Amino acid sequence: MILRDLPVLASWSGGKDSCLALWRAVQAGAKPLALLTMLDEAGDRSRSHGVRPEVLARQAQAVGLPQRLGRASWNDYREVFVGQLRDAAADGVQAAVFGDIDLDAHREWEEGVCADAGLEAILPLWGQNRADLVREFVDAGFVARIVMVNTALVDEKWLGRTFNRQLIEDMLAEGVDPCGEAGEFHTLVVDGPLFNKPLALRDGETAELGEYRALDLLPA
Repeated sequence: MILRDLPVLASWSGGKDSCLALWRAVQAGAKPLALLTMLDEAGDRSRSHGVRPEVLARQAQAVGLPQRLGRASWNDYREVFVGQLRDAAADGVQAAVFGDIDLDAHREWEEGVCADAGLEAILPLWGQNRADLVREFVDAGFVARIVMVNTALVDEKWLGRTFNRQLIEDMLAEGVDPCGEAGEFHTLVVDGPLFNKPLALRDGETAELGEYRALDLLPA
């Protein structure tokens, strides 16, 4: 699919993969119109990464794009997501950009919801080597923090770490997937070539959420 001048929506978790996918789409000439992020039912946190809406708003402001925010439980997530895509399509969006890499079930879901909304699904990172992708992310000048770890899969010591070449190599040396595709950890992008300024954030408390440990980043 030719991306030049294509009006797109970015499925935006706030993390490194959705950010790199958008970056690649922009580099290929796509015209992003908005960032779509799904929140929990109350709208207190992003559904996947547990990020505060006010932090997501700062990201969108730094990227220079309007937000589309859906609120959903896991039970009605698909229905709400498709509704958001249909609204975007009505505003001129023709495709949605996703950051998935190699999980077939995720791609099938994304292609399905896009088909329901009359949109194309674009996965700029699909089929790429995971370690190469995170190196590309860092080398492009993006900065991200690890804001959540699944302690059933990886050590809590990674929480709060900044993504850089050393972190990637440390993870690889310990057998940790630096993309976190199995849900080992989640990140928040705080600066990079898509941003007009770095995010001013401070570290809040660390929360224990079952097997998960989450670092609450707050507006400084």
